[in-house]
Order: sequence, then C-alpha cells, then structure tokens
Amino acid sequence: MKVAGQEKRPDWPKLGPSIIIATALIVAIRTAKWSAKSSNANVSDVDIEIDQEVTFAARMSIRILPEVLRKHASLFPQAIHYTYEAGSEQDSPP
Repeated sequence: MKVAGQEKRPDWPKLGPSIIIATALIVAIRTAKWSAKSSNANVSDVDIEIDQEVTFAARMSIRILPEVLRKHASLFPQAIHYTYEAGSEQDSPP
C-alpha cells in the first residue's frame, strides 16, 4: 500500500494529563476560600466535600474538552495519521 497523505489530529492518549490538570485547577479554584482543616493527628483523610468537588471538576473538564478540541485542536498534542490509497489484493495484508 502506498501512503496517500497524512493528517494531524489530536493525540488522544496524551490528553489524559490535560484532563488531570484541568480537574486539579477547577478543584483549586473552587476550594481556594475554604478554611483550613485542623492539623490534628485524629483527622481522617476522607472528606466527603472534597470528594464531591473532585467528582464535579472531573465531570466539568470532561464535558469541556470535546468543545475545546472541536474549536482549538491545535492547542493539544498532535499525532500524524497516514491515509493509504487502495491497492491490489497483493498489497493487502493477509
């Protein structure tokens, strides 16, 4: 098969860190004015409020990403995808 052309498209496997960063930023902004918890040794690391904020932030960043990709795909890591021209049966892999 011969390569007929190439196209640059967002590299989906590399978008994971973008989602994590966006989620962390949303959580940081939404919780910036929260008062600090006491540094007492008896404080559990389970916090329902922060869990709800993380869930909300992840949902928002996943909702926003497709829209940003549609309008500004060049902002994200790109991968080259090749297109092939159709050949004879001899050119086709088994």
